[in-house]
Amino acid sequence: MIDVKELKTRYDEIAKNIKDRYMNVDLDKIVKDQDERAALLLEVENLRSKRNETAQKMKQKLDNETRQRYIQEGKDIKEALAEKEARLAVIDEEFKKEAMTIPNYASPEAPIGKEDKDNLAIKFYGEPKRFSFKAKDHVQLGEELDILDFDKGAKVSGQKFYYIKNKAVILQMALERYAMDIVMKHGFTPFITPDVAKEEILNGIGFNPRGAESNIYTIEGTDTCLVGTAEITLGGYYKDTILSKEDLPIKMTGLSHCFRREAGGAGQYSKGLYRVHQFSKLEMFIYCLPEESEMYHKEILSIEEEIFQGLGLPYRIVDTATGDLGAPAYRKFDIEAWMPGRGDEGEYGEVTSTSNCTDYQARSLNIRFRDDDGKIKFVHMLNGTAVALSRAMVAVIENYQNEDGSVSIPPALVKYTGFDKIEKKN
Repeated sequence: MIDVKELKTRYDEIAKNIKDRYMNVDLDKIVKDQDERAALLLEVENLRSKRNETAQKMKQKLDNETRQRYIQEGKDIKEALAEKEARLAVIDEEFKKEAMTIPNYASPEAPIGKEDKDNLAIKFYGEPKRFSFKAKDHVQLGEELDILDFDKGAKVSGQKFYYIKNKAVILQMALERYAMDIVMKHGFTPFITPDVAKEEILNGIGFNPRGAESNIYTIEGTDTCLVGTAEITLGGYYKDTILSKEDLPIKMTGLSHCFRREAGGAGQYSKGLYRVHQFSKLEMFIYCLPEESEMYHKEILSIEEEIFQGLGLPYRIVDTATGDLGAPAYRKFDIEAWMPGRGDEGEYGEVTSTSNCTDYQARSLNIRFRDDDGKIKFVHMLNGTAVALSRAMVAVIENYQNEDGSVSIPPALVKYTGFDKIEKKN
């Protein structure tokens, strides 16, 4: 969440940011509730002070009439205090929930726009792959090579589930280890994270675990959820912690399964492995000093580029428009790899994203550090995809397909797979 002390001093800026993000937030009500909360808090503090004064008076030597007057005064204060504290508890809870709906300040450099079509392409790498034959998509290739089975996935688990089979299993494991080696080379500590997190952690990170628009699977009766990304579990790792400045930056990389409802996720570009309910992903996460977060944001992006350049995959980088930013993100960059099987002639499809969330998540999760001046301040938190294995598989399979229906293995992965081609079985 943002610093609520700034609701009035930066009101116009916050209101414009909400508008630029095309979000529906009742800022006036939030400010009104903040005022009511402050007034109630003052009344509660005054009543508590009076209660203490009356208690001190009761310790003195008093005649019976005076004692009875103080007893009645104490009862009246107790009743009034109970009423005010109950109202304060309600308005405090409501205000906190409302305040968390206010998005992070967007970078002044982020392009202003409503949807992903408004994202700004800022870099292209490699030439889109062109073939002398009609390119197939990964669904057709996967079925013909007997490495993907979507029909059995739907039969056993439902739509948007799948089986990975035969050499594609080894290919996915190779991608995982290839990316892990690169990320660890850059100083990230590896984790295998839980696939379940408490709702309070999801809320702190900025994910909505409830409601029709939620992309999260909740576990009934437990106040826990299946995670949609290791960003959640890595970001919650230091909840309610004061970190040592000398330990920053803290670089973590987490391998996890990811579960997403994908409510409303449909269309021709959603088929196959591209948009699914379960996949595995290697995530990068950094806790750092506020003045260093933009530098580390660029570092995460450069590592993502290193991974995809090493795979020999053409891609573009897009600077995400304000309306397409997640609420916690100050700025976000996506890498979109060329996917020859999309559409009639191929299209770019998102394979990674990296966000600088500044202190937005740290405020909600109470993750801080002690600065050289002795003051306690909030860290900045960043996340980025090293490799989302399902989408990376799409890009690899489609870009490395051959006319005979086989799929070559990117040279960088051969040492991990032990083979250089996936061919049809005899």
